[in-house]
Amino acid sequence: MGHAGEQRGVTDEARAAANDVARRSYGKLLAYLAADMRDVSAAEDALSEAFAAALADWPAHGCPDNPESWLMTVARRKGIDGARRRRSGEAASVQLQAIADMHAECVDTQEDESIPDRRLGLLFACAHPAIDVNIRAPLMLQTVLGLEAKTIASAFLVSPDAMGRRLSRAKQKIREAGIPFAIPERDAWNERLEAVLAAIYATYAEGWSEPDDADLTRRDLVEEAVFLARLQAELLPQEPETLGLLAGMLYTEARRRARRSKDGEYVPLAEQDTRLWDTGMIDEAETLLQRASTFGRIGRYQLEAALQSAHIERQRSGRGDWSPEVQLYDALYALTHSPVVALNRALAVAELEGPEAAMAIIRMLSGDKRLADYQPYWAARAALCARIGEEHETLHAYEMAIGLAHDPAVRRFLQRRQAECARRFGRLG
Repeated sequence: MGHAGEQRGVTDEARAAANDVARRSYGKLLAYLAADMRDVSAAEDALSEAFAAALADWPAHGCPDNPESWLMTVARRKGIDGARRRRSGEAASVQLQAIADMHAECVDTQEDESIPDRRLGLLFACAHPAIDVNIRAPLMLQTVLGLEAKTIASAFLVSPDAMGRRLSRAKQKIREAGIPFAIPERDAWNERLEAVLAAIYATYAEGWSEPDDADLTRRDLVEEAVFLARLQAELLPQEPETLGLLAGMLYTEARRRARRSKDGEYVPLAEQDTRLWDTGMIDEAETLLQRASTFGRIGRYQLEAALQSAHIERQRSGRGDWSPEVQLYDALYALTHSPVVALNRALAVAELEGPEAAMAIIRMLSGDKRLADYQPYWAARAALCARIGEEHETLHAYEMAIGLAHDPAVRRFLQRRQAECARRFGRLG
């Protein structure tokens, strides 16, 4: 009985070690393999077999001193075996030569303490113009972070089968088009970097859109997006937009605990208890934003972060002047021409110039079809209409916002505001 328990302990330790390596280094190992095998799917298969081998070997022989190198050695061997099984003739010799070249580059990874980190190259491969823009973020999540297709599908509101097919097609495109796993030349840099940052931002927004911590899938998306942003900032420290993106995420994450009451009810920014904010995270974001500003190359993500910083500073200080926010929104809109930016600018204008000035902007946006099903648009419209006393428009806009709200806590918040307005209009009438 004791021996069985001891064996279970060893097995659990081996499994925990394998899980730890997978968590820390899956993307790094996959990027290294895929870059040299020139095939993401084949690299995934080889790495999966290596992890399976670890679960069989480590309980019997103990965890190696350098588990990453152990896994790489086994995965490379599995990759060679897989290439031989799958291919013949010239195609096989090309892939086998590629793997042999990889072997020559790192002759004995058991002795090598560091495996080249090629995740940035993998991110750029996922953001190649040949890859459909809608699959770039999911592809990054699967290849760099190892998330399962069904997990990604749930977060992006797509069926697991459909997501699996899209991911497979994207990987096939990478192989067939010979997309390199490398940072592109400078002339292609801006387009590709922008695509990488946009995909990470979209991943974060997808997870953040439903702030209920009970939704582990979306919570994981937020954590993984922050991880990717940190990776970008670490590997590209001279690019101010990578710093701006990470800063913006950290400002937002710092307020997470304050977004819900003890009863789980939604709390808007203006009503949040600033004592619940993570000051360490805010300080880190401030440092990143200040460092980004030293490069003298302003961009979208730096402006987004600057707006977050301004909102936080205003809440903490009690500052009533909204001029800084309006000016930042002006600059951001000049860069993006986004209707969402225009909407948020209108809310800042309402505080600076009054609700009537903001409603003029809202009415100009009413014809933009991109906002027709955008819940925050209707919530903003309702709040502004209430302030200028337009009863019918207020109640109608709240109805639209409530119907479009996916988060139950946000829906209840809007219903309470609608009821308050209905009572107030009744008394005034």
